[in-house]
Amino acid sequence: MPIRRPVAPRGRPAVVAGVALALCVAGCSLESVPTATASAPSAAPTARPTPAPTPDPTPTPDPTPRFTNAPDPELAALFPETVNGVPVVVAAADTFALTPGDVGLAYGELGVRFATLAIAYAEQPRLTVYAVRVDGSPVTTEDLEPYLASAGRYVGIAGLEREPWELTEAGGHRVWTRAGDRATAAGTVLYTWAGDEFVFLLIGTNDTVNRGLIGALPGEPAVPVPSASGDLPSASEAGG
Repeated sequence: MPIRRPVAPRGRPAVVAGVALALCVAGCSLESVPTATASAPSAAPTARPTPAPTPDPTPTPDPTPRFTNAPDPELAALFPETVNGVPVVVAAADTFALTPGDVGLAYGELGVRFATLAIAYAEQPRLTVYAVRVDGSPVTTEDLEPYLASAGRYVGIAGLEREPWELTEAGGHRVWTRAGDRATAAGTVLYTWAGDEFVFLLIGTNDTVNRGLIGALPGEPAVPVPSASGDLPSASEAGG
């Protein structure tokens, strides 16, 4: 009679295989997980200084009118003590309220460069002259042409226009002059001229004295200035 071998229970190999598969999966999972390593901190970026902005050039300030008047002994010393026997009085700088800026208003863009002011006068015959020192480049008598009308108004001659002024000679200097028209009183003559770093404005009632004082002050040498006839204006034509 044949001997029967015991039959292994069904399902056991499957259980064993499942356990083995689970262990393999677990083992493989553990091996595949990368080990966390501490990463080195990244280096901080090198700080670069911000370049300073290039400063814009500072413009040179434009001159402005000067409404104070410092004593200027050199300017005051230009005046002689007498002209043709007539005393010339130089007013002390602290005895009048006018300033270079006040006179400069009559000379427009040029007037803002007026630095100091001196005033001289004669009582009889009447004469007044304003002398200013000008900063900057030299001034010529011809440079005064744009300001002739306003210069006349400054000394009280209303309604002045450019036309009645003449560029002529007085006291050996090149000057602008005006006289003998309806805007000026009889015998009154106006002069304005430049010399070195100075500008002068004169109003007087005796042209012999006027011209004598002009000749004693700085000015440009006279040059021939033809009149309409081709000759130099005579003293009478210039108001003398």
